[in-house]
Amino acid sequence: MHFTVAIDGPAAAGKGTISRAIAREFGFAHLDTGLLYRAVGLKGGDPVQAARSLSSDDLARDGLRSLAAGEAASRVAVLSDVRAALVDFQRDFARRDGGAVLDGRDIGTVICPEAEVKLFVTASAETRARRRWLEAGEDGSYKEVLAQVRARDARDSSRADAPLLAAPDAITLDTTEWTVTYAIEAAKEIIAARLATCA
Repeated sequence: MHFTVAIDGPAAAGKGTISRAIAREFGFAHLDTGLLYRAVGLKGGDPVQAARSLSSDDLARDGLRSLAAGEAASRVAVLSDVRAALVDFQRDFARRDGGAVLDGRDIGTVICPEAEVKLFVTASAETRARRRWLEAGEDGSYKEVLAQVRARDARDSSRADAPLLAAPDAITLDTTEWTVTYAIEAAKEIIAARLATCA
């Protein structure tokens, strides 16, 4: 069975948490596409060559969830050649047997425009900055992290190639005031309903 769930949204909106829970619930494979860009950014050197030579070891390295890795990812993600080098990998993953969940910023718009379910998970910049600050557990103030989140939002939304935006047919989940449990349950209901129509 081919069944693709595309989950997009800005940093720290909850898309990764929701994606992992959905994958467990429905037995789908999961790909956090942001890790691809984080790994490329942390490899250093020529980012296009880094993307073309990306390995499973690169995706398993320490530090991929750090604030520095997130900043590096945002810088290389604006490069068209880097994005092109990673497209086929993501599309092949999405159409694997048994279903797949991919989360990122351009899954529903560029990578998998034909996905059976498209979700756009968002939250206020202030809420996302607080989550990221607490999650990273690094030195630095909340205000610094908030400034980084806003700068990254601007970069991701204004890039010429595959900007961050909701697909026209995506269902938006605003998690600003939601608990993790509520957000996951809302996503589960949407996907279960779609699966029922595909059976």
